[in-house]
Amino acid sequence: MKSKKITPMKIIIVDDSAFSRQTIKTILEKSPDIDVVGVAYDGQDAIKKILRLKPDALTLDLEMPTMDGYTLLRWLMEEHPLPVIVISSHKHEATVFKAMELGAVDFVVKPTSRASHILETIEEDLLNKLKSLTLLRMDKIKKNIALLDRRDKIHKVGPSIPDKIEIIAIGASTGGPTAIQSILSILPSDFPCPIVISQHMPGGFTKQFAERLNRICRLNVSESVDYESVERGKILICPGDYHMYFIKIGGKVIVRLRKPSSKDKYTPSIDVMMSSVAQVFGDSVLGVILTGMGNDGTSGMAEIKRRGGFTIAESEESSIVFGMSREVIESGSADSILPLEDIPYEIMRSLNV
Repeated sequence: MKSKKITPMKIIIVDDSAFSRQTIKTILEKSPDIDVVGVAYDGQDAIKKILRLKPDALTLDLEMPTMDGYTLLRWLMEEHPLPVIVISSHKHEATVFKAMELGAVDFVVKPTSRASHILETIEEDLLNKLKSLTLLRMDKIKKNIALLDRRDKIHKVGPSIPDKIEIIAIGASTGGPTAIQSILSILPSDFPCPIVISQHMPGGFTKQFAERLNRICRLNVSESVDYESVERGKILICPGDYHMYFIKIGGKVIVRLRKPSSKDKYTPSIDVMMSSVAQVFGDSVLGVILTGMGNDGTSGMAEIKRRGGFTIAESEESSIVFGMSREVIESGSADSILPLEDIPYEIMRSLNV
């Protein structure tokens, strides 16, 4: 019996830079699973080609003349929903998260040099993220974006959670920024314990992500620094080019940061963070794994559960990419499986907030 032939994913590249268009096209054409069906130099040109060429997904620059990426995203989400990977330069870090609130799925850092090692790094990141698009559904993206405006405080009923939680550890990848924002924006200013977060994201962008969350949330959100203390009322986000772990010094829990090795598949590592927090806090940890491709977090959540903590995995119902949480669920390490909209209430219920 012949194996079924896989149809390549049709992609349109939208960017006003001829160099960027050609660089991205060269990268994508290396994959037999991707077919670059067109390129566009601004939003208006993109709309014409989207309607004519019917792509499966886009790569999108944000800063363009005539019609920028944000305007195109608004049109897409209303008229012709498609998965979008933003291609952004470091100088536009702050604007990436606005694009994700409008419906972009993920982002990669735009090439700024022809140096081969830089292009190779971009190539791996971009191809992996485009691969993850085959696993997502646009209706979930639109539903999760709608959660960002939610301000209700209806507590959901779920399984019994230990009442001794002292720290929350959250891990996420593709679709994570929107999911994390929807959770943290619900939590009250008197939330009684610290939260630590590892989100797969390039170095530099996590600082902007933390600052954006800090403006939105009632709690203090910051990108963590080495030797910072873990305290009530703090939400600490691991810097994008580090792993975060924890040590105890004189009765205080302290953050330590270390650079990843060349063998590490995921950065920041959710497994490193969760395993460490479980070792330091024992059975007083609540671990939460959210949307994302791959298996990062599986061993970390297992360690939390093994030491008597409680674990929550985002369900397939709301996951933009049902990969990491599925791995946790299938490993038997999820005590509770919930859609994104219920997770903040489950967290608050666990702490009697």
